[in-house]
Amino acid sequence: MASEDGSFEVSNNERTHRFEVESGEHTAFLSYRHVGGSLTLDHTEVPPELEGRGIASKLARTALEYARERGLEVVPICPYVSKYLKKHSEYLDLLNDENRRHVLNSET
Repeated sequence: MASEDGSFEVSNNERTHRFEVESGEHTAFLSYRHVGGSLTLDHTEVPPELEGRGIASKLARTALEYARERGLEVVPICPYVSKYLKKHSEYLDLLNDENRRHVLNSET
C-alpha cells in the first residue's frame, strides 16, 4: 500500500511466503522459502500497472534486510534478485562463496 508520501510499504505475508506491496487491486511480490538457516528468494513479480516505481528494488532490499536481521544465508534463485545483488555489493556477505561467484559472474 502507498504511504502518504507516495512510497510503498512492504509487508511480509508469512502465510504465503511472500514479501508484498499492495496498491489498489494489484499486488507485487517476492516469493521465498525458509530452508534450514537460509532464505531462498524464488521469484519477483510486479504487475504492469505498478512497474517503473522501484517496487521490485524495494522488495529485494526488504527481503535482504530480513535475512540479515535473522542471520540467514541468502540463496538468490530469482534473476531480479541476482541482478540487484550485483549492483548492491553491501549484501554480498549474505551469500555463500558459490552463490557470490555466480552473482558476480552473471551476464546481468
